[in-house]
Amino acid sequence: MKPIKGRGSAVNPKNRFTDKEIEYDVDEETGQLNRPKTRLIPDHTTQIISRNNSPDIGFDVSVNPYRGCEHGCAYCYARPSHEFLGMSAGLDFESKIVVKYNAPKLLRKELSNPSWKPQVLVMSGVTDPYQPIEKNLEITRGCVQVLSESRHPLVIITKNYLVTRDIDLLTKLAEVHAVRVVLSITSLDPVITNTMEPRTSRPRKRVQAVRELSEAGIPVQVNIAPVIPGLTDDEIVSIMEASAEAGAKSVSLVNLRLPYGVKDLFVKWLEDHHPNRKDKVLNKIRSLKNGKLNRYEFGERFRVEGAYGEQMRQILSIHSKRLGLNQKGEPLNVKEFRRPETEQLRLQF
Repeated sequence: MKPIKGRGSAVNPKNRFTDKEIEYDVDEETGQLNRPKTRLIPDHTTQIISRNNSPDIGFDVSVNPYRGCEHGCAYCYARPSHEFLGMSAGLDFESKIVVKYNAPKLLRKELSNPSWKPQVLVMSGVTDPYQPIEKNLEITRGCVQVLSESRHPLVIITKNYLVTRDIDLLTKLAEVHAVRVVLSITSLDPVITNTMEPRTSRPRKRVQAVRELSEAGIPVQVNIAPVIPGLTDDEIVSIMEASAEAGAKSVSLVNLRLPYGVKDLFVKWLEDHHPNRKDKVLNKIRSLKNGKLNRYEFGERFRVEGAYGEQMRQILSIHSKRLGLNQKGEPLNVKEFRRPETEQLRLQF
């Protein structure tokens, strides 16, 4: 199946939990699947804060306004989460977006509860809170509004320039040292990102976001993620240099993960767009993962091994110090938290 312009996946593989095959119409002339339009599906959840029990994830609570992600990144480790909804990790994940329209209201309710104890909240732990549909829906902004009002500590993880829209709210949190934005930059090459991350902000816009946030006094960490061995690993230092010049305080690095069906989707992407590099990329991934394309075990999922893995750790350490990207700063402040007004109380005035 030929790639689809504007989509990271060219196929819609079978859900691993069902026998149901999901098929899209194929254009007889081009051999492509017809490009699906984004469909928004309401999520009627009654709780918005997710709790993490994984020992190798660095946060305990998160808010995910969206399930599925229109960015369509070919490598996205979150793709298999759509299978729990009875859909596919392929085109479904990036074109059928489950939307938590009531997220701000639910968040206000949970933070208003006397039992809630302030702790660092991550937006989001799964899919990008600033994916393209957020521009019009403003659900993430509504959540940030609640957190800003209550001075609740927040970490935002995104690869979209749209986060700069909310600088007015984020600066209020920055004033009490209760916010950090993590900007993910995979590559500085727009040719790579155009097909690998088709609906994300282009690299120059992400660097610009680092600059604008930093100039507004909002601490920014750049996450070089994921590093794709044999394709983007030669850009680690250049991404670090661009990040430092734009005002980032720190940098981190995460290697590629290919859980469940993501492995086949990513291999298909390599065949479509970088066939000459396919074997090199896959062999390098195996060299980091004990001969496998992915490790599932807690404590092993993010770990890389061997001489090549050690080389990347050394590069990160040496150049972080050289560029001043090792400013981790103090833990986010929880002492300024003030419980937000409930919706009922707000309506009385």
